[in-house]
Amino acid sequence: MKPSDLAKILVSLMAFSLLGACNDNRQKTDGSTSSTPPKEDTPKPKTPLSDEFKAYWYAGEAEITSYKLEQARYGELRDGNAVLIYVTEPFLPKEQVKANNNNPENISVLKLNATKKFLTGIYPYSIMSGTFYPVHDNQHALKTSLSVQEWCGHVYSQLNNRNQFEFTSHSYFEGEADQNFSMEKAILENEIWTKIRINPENLPTGEISIIPSLEYLRLRHQEMRPYNAIAQISSKEGITTYTISYPNLERNLMINFTTNFPYSIVSWEEKFKSGFGSNAKTLTTSASKIKTLKTAYWKQNENKNLVLRDSLEL
Repeated sequence: MKPSDLAKILVSLMAFSLLGACNDNRQKTDGSTSSTPPKEDTPKPKTPLSDEFKAYWYAGEAEITSYKLEQARYGELRDGNAVLIYVTEPFLPKEQVKANNNNPENISVLKLNATKKFLTGIYPYSIMSGTFYPVHDNQHALKTSLSVQEWCGHVYSQLNNRNQFEFTSHSYFEGEADQNFSMEKAILENEIWTKIRINPENLPTGEISIIPSLEYLRLRHQEMRPYNAIAQISSKEGITTYTISYPNLERNLMINFTTNFPYSIVSWEEKFKSGFGSNAKTLTTSASKIKTLKTAYWKQNENKNLVLRDSLEL
């Protein structure tokens, strides 16, 4: 074989090798794949709904519960209030929005809108998260979102459950301005609050991989991803406690709810490091129930309905 022929063969092999490297299916830096899409997530069999569940959650009313809040922020505890609003709704899985009409594709969800309001010195904080979770408890939350408003600016995050979890976030912080990526599915801390209300026997326990709440990740500027945790459940005197411990985050979340249906959330505690630099210290955010009201609040938007806020001590 002539040296020139050998050189031609080597060049051809190198070209083939480079072509193969360019056409592989490894993850791109933006989190997407270059060819084969991820497999469609198949929901588990639907958990049947009890007559008790139907009578409580399909009565044309929402459940509104107010809480006295002590929120850790910037190394101090702040007095405020929290409200959990639970209501069932039809949900369009493709459009990822509440359905206005009957549709065979509709998925019945238990929606939780959770709000917090407190002051940090002269300026106020307003936090709201929303989670849409299937009442049949057979797949992850279909959507969860978070918005935070305060005088420094406002931020928004959203996670959509499609072939993968699709995460979008916007912030006024440098390095966090606009994020948009996909990730493998995992347990969501945001969905735990609705799983409790549907069937606490299905809560995950033991060593788990879980994505912390959007609120915690945003306020502590932590990476959006699953973290290792230990989940435990225990009951005493009619109250069940569900605890999630995150060793790497030095954070513990404890949710207390009634052992019997409708598994009402009576209080919660969240222990984590608050503040930055020399002001950082481990503090405990806590909330305790004030009042629960079952009502169709969306019809009560006249001035005469303001008295209902008094009954919630808001």
